[in-house]
Amino acid sequence: MADAAEPLRVLHVSQPNGGGVAVYVGQAVADQRRRGWDVAVACPPGGDLPARCAAAGVPWFNWDAGRAPGPRTPLEALRLRRLIKGFEPDVVHLHSSKAGLAGRLPRRPAGVPTIFQPHGWSWLAATGRQAAVSRLWERYAARRADALVCVGEGELRAGMRAGIRGPFRLVRNGVDRRRFGPADAPARLAARTRLGLPAAAPLAVCVGRLTRQKAQDVLVAAWPAVAARCPSALLAVVGDGEDLDMLRRRPAPGVRFVPAVRDPRDWLAAANVVVLPSRWEGLPLTALEALATGRSLVGTDIPGIAEVVRPGLGALVPVEDPGALADAMAARLLFPGVAEREGREAAAAAAAYDIAETVARLAAVTREVAGRGPVPDGVARELAEADDLGADVLAGSEVLAMSGAGRAGAGLPGGAGGMLAGDGAGAPDGGAPDAGAGFAPDGGPGFAPDGGPGFVPDGGPGFAPDGGPGFVPDGGPGFTPDSGGGFAPEGGAGAGADADGDAGAVGPDGGGAMGGVATSPGSAGDGAVTPPNTSR
Repeated sequence: MADAAEPLRVLHVSQPNGGGVAVYVGQAVADQRRRGWDVAVACPPGGDLPARCAAAGVPWFNWDAGRAPGPRTPLEALRLRRLIKGFEPDVVHLHSSKAGLAGRLPRRPAGVPTIFQPHGWSWLAATGRQAAVSRLWERYAARRADALVCVGEGELRAGMRAGIRGPFRLVRNGVDRRRFGPADAPARLAARTRLGLPAAAPLAVCVGRLTRQKAQDVLVAAWPAVAARCPSALLAVVGDGEDLDMLRRRPAPGVRFVPAVRDPRDWLAAANVVVLPSRWEGLPLTALEALATGRSLVGTDIPGIAEVVRPGLGALVPVEDPGALADAMAARLLFPGVAEREGREAAAAAAAYDIAETVARLAAVTREVAGRGPVPDGVARELAEADDLGADVLAGSEVLAMSGAGRAGAGLPGGAGGMLAGDGAGAPDGGAPDAGAGFAPDGGPGFAPDGGPGFVPDGGPGFAPDGGPGFVPDGGPGFTPDSGGGFAPEGGAGAGADADGDAGAVGPDGGGAMGGVATSPGSAGDGAVTPPNTSR
């Protein structure tokens, strides 16, 4: 499937190298590769994303970034900047919050159109002051992207309600219905045989990374109440993650912990009901895969899941409510006819989430950001119908933009009140965690890339999550890409400036060149680089 338009050169960047984000990036780059585009991925080693790139014939570059922001974030941003300069893309596509942070910090490569796709907003994983700081960062950084792609309407609404104003695009997640199709009774039996499961036992399945976000702790807490009503029922918790040891310390009858699988089709086919107890989501691929498999869903009533689990397809329960979760699961495990009816409706509903439409719209947004054409028809109408967002849909485009006179009032970019005033003007939560001047991109207290005390989540001048001299892009101690000693997270000379004005050699332990990163297809480095794109 060659693209009739001029091919693009696109670099996708993702810190998550497994789970739903990796699946999404793999689908996107495979589609763009088939269009004849020059596509590459930058991500940490490990996980299954590098293997997905190899299967699609897409180069992978080693961007060894940690999950959380911290003192090493400026170094990670420097490495990403060098990758971008080496690959020379027409568009950089940043996936999830860490790439969104590193790729939108000040001093990014100038003139490279950028897409940011949160896959779940950064503040959702934070609490207290950290959550407030994350919202302020996203408001500021929104203007450093040429498109903000949301995977569902719930994610888009959440962003706007948090005060983010920018060029939103709605590109809903999709499922490959050629791979995930309705699984009838014989298919269920065959899947259970392959998995070594009892043929007739009522089975609930939860597939996902074992983290606070996915809330398997709530699911395990709910299960004894299910087992008391349905003693033969089984619960399969499929996935790996930091919560595994904690979950294993809370044994419950009938609960099985299964290592993560790259292909969840057998587990979905084997299930009577699929459970999504998440605390927050974008628009989870597991939910769409369960729909396409024809399975009843029990999930939490949050944006992303509520968008999928409509009446007749399953049940929605409050977040962190083990009792309600147990009731909804038991109702479907004790009375399988209910789950069967909902599963049939789910399979029909999956037609609205076909991956072909998703990747086509994403490709069109990418072309538009690169200046090669408009985004696809239909998105603007969908957004215009969501009138409670208070949005202005720009005529002739598919961009959702909030004007300065939008619902949040003064104090927004383009409005009468400047950026974000800390006295409450222009921001639903007051603009600053503790009031005051707050978030000031060009000076003053708050996040000040060009002066002032800077972005100080926990103390200290500059960008200093844990204290210390911090991140000061254009002067002072810390990260100074255009002058002097530079950024040395663990001591040493750090990063100076090279002949092009870019950061020079970086050594996290002091001095030395930055190794392990391939800056162009075929170059040396620790990253496994697959062959350059060719026609297929």
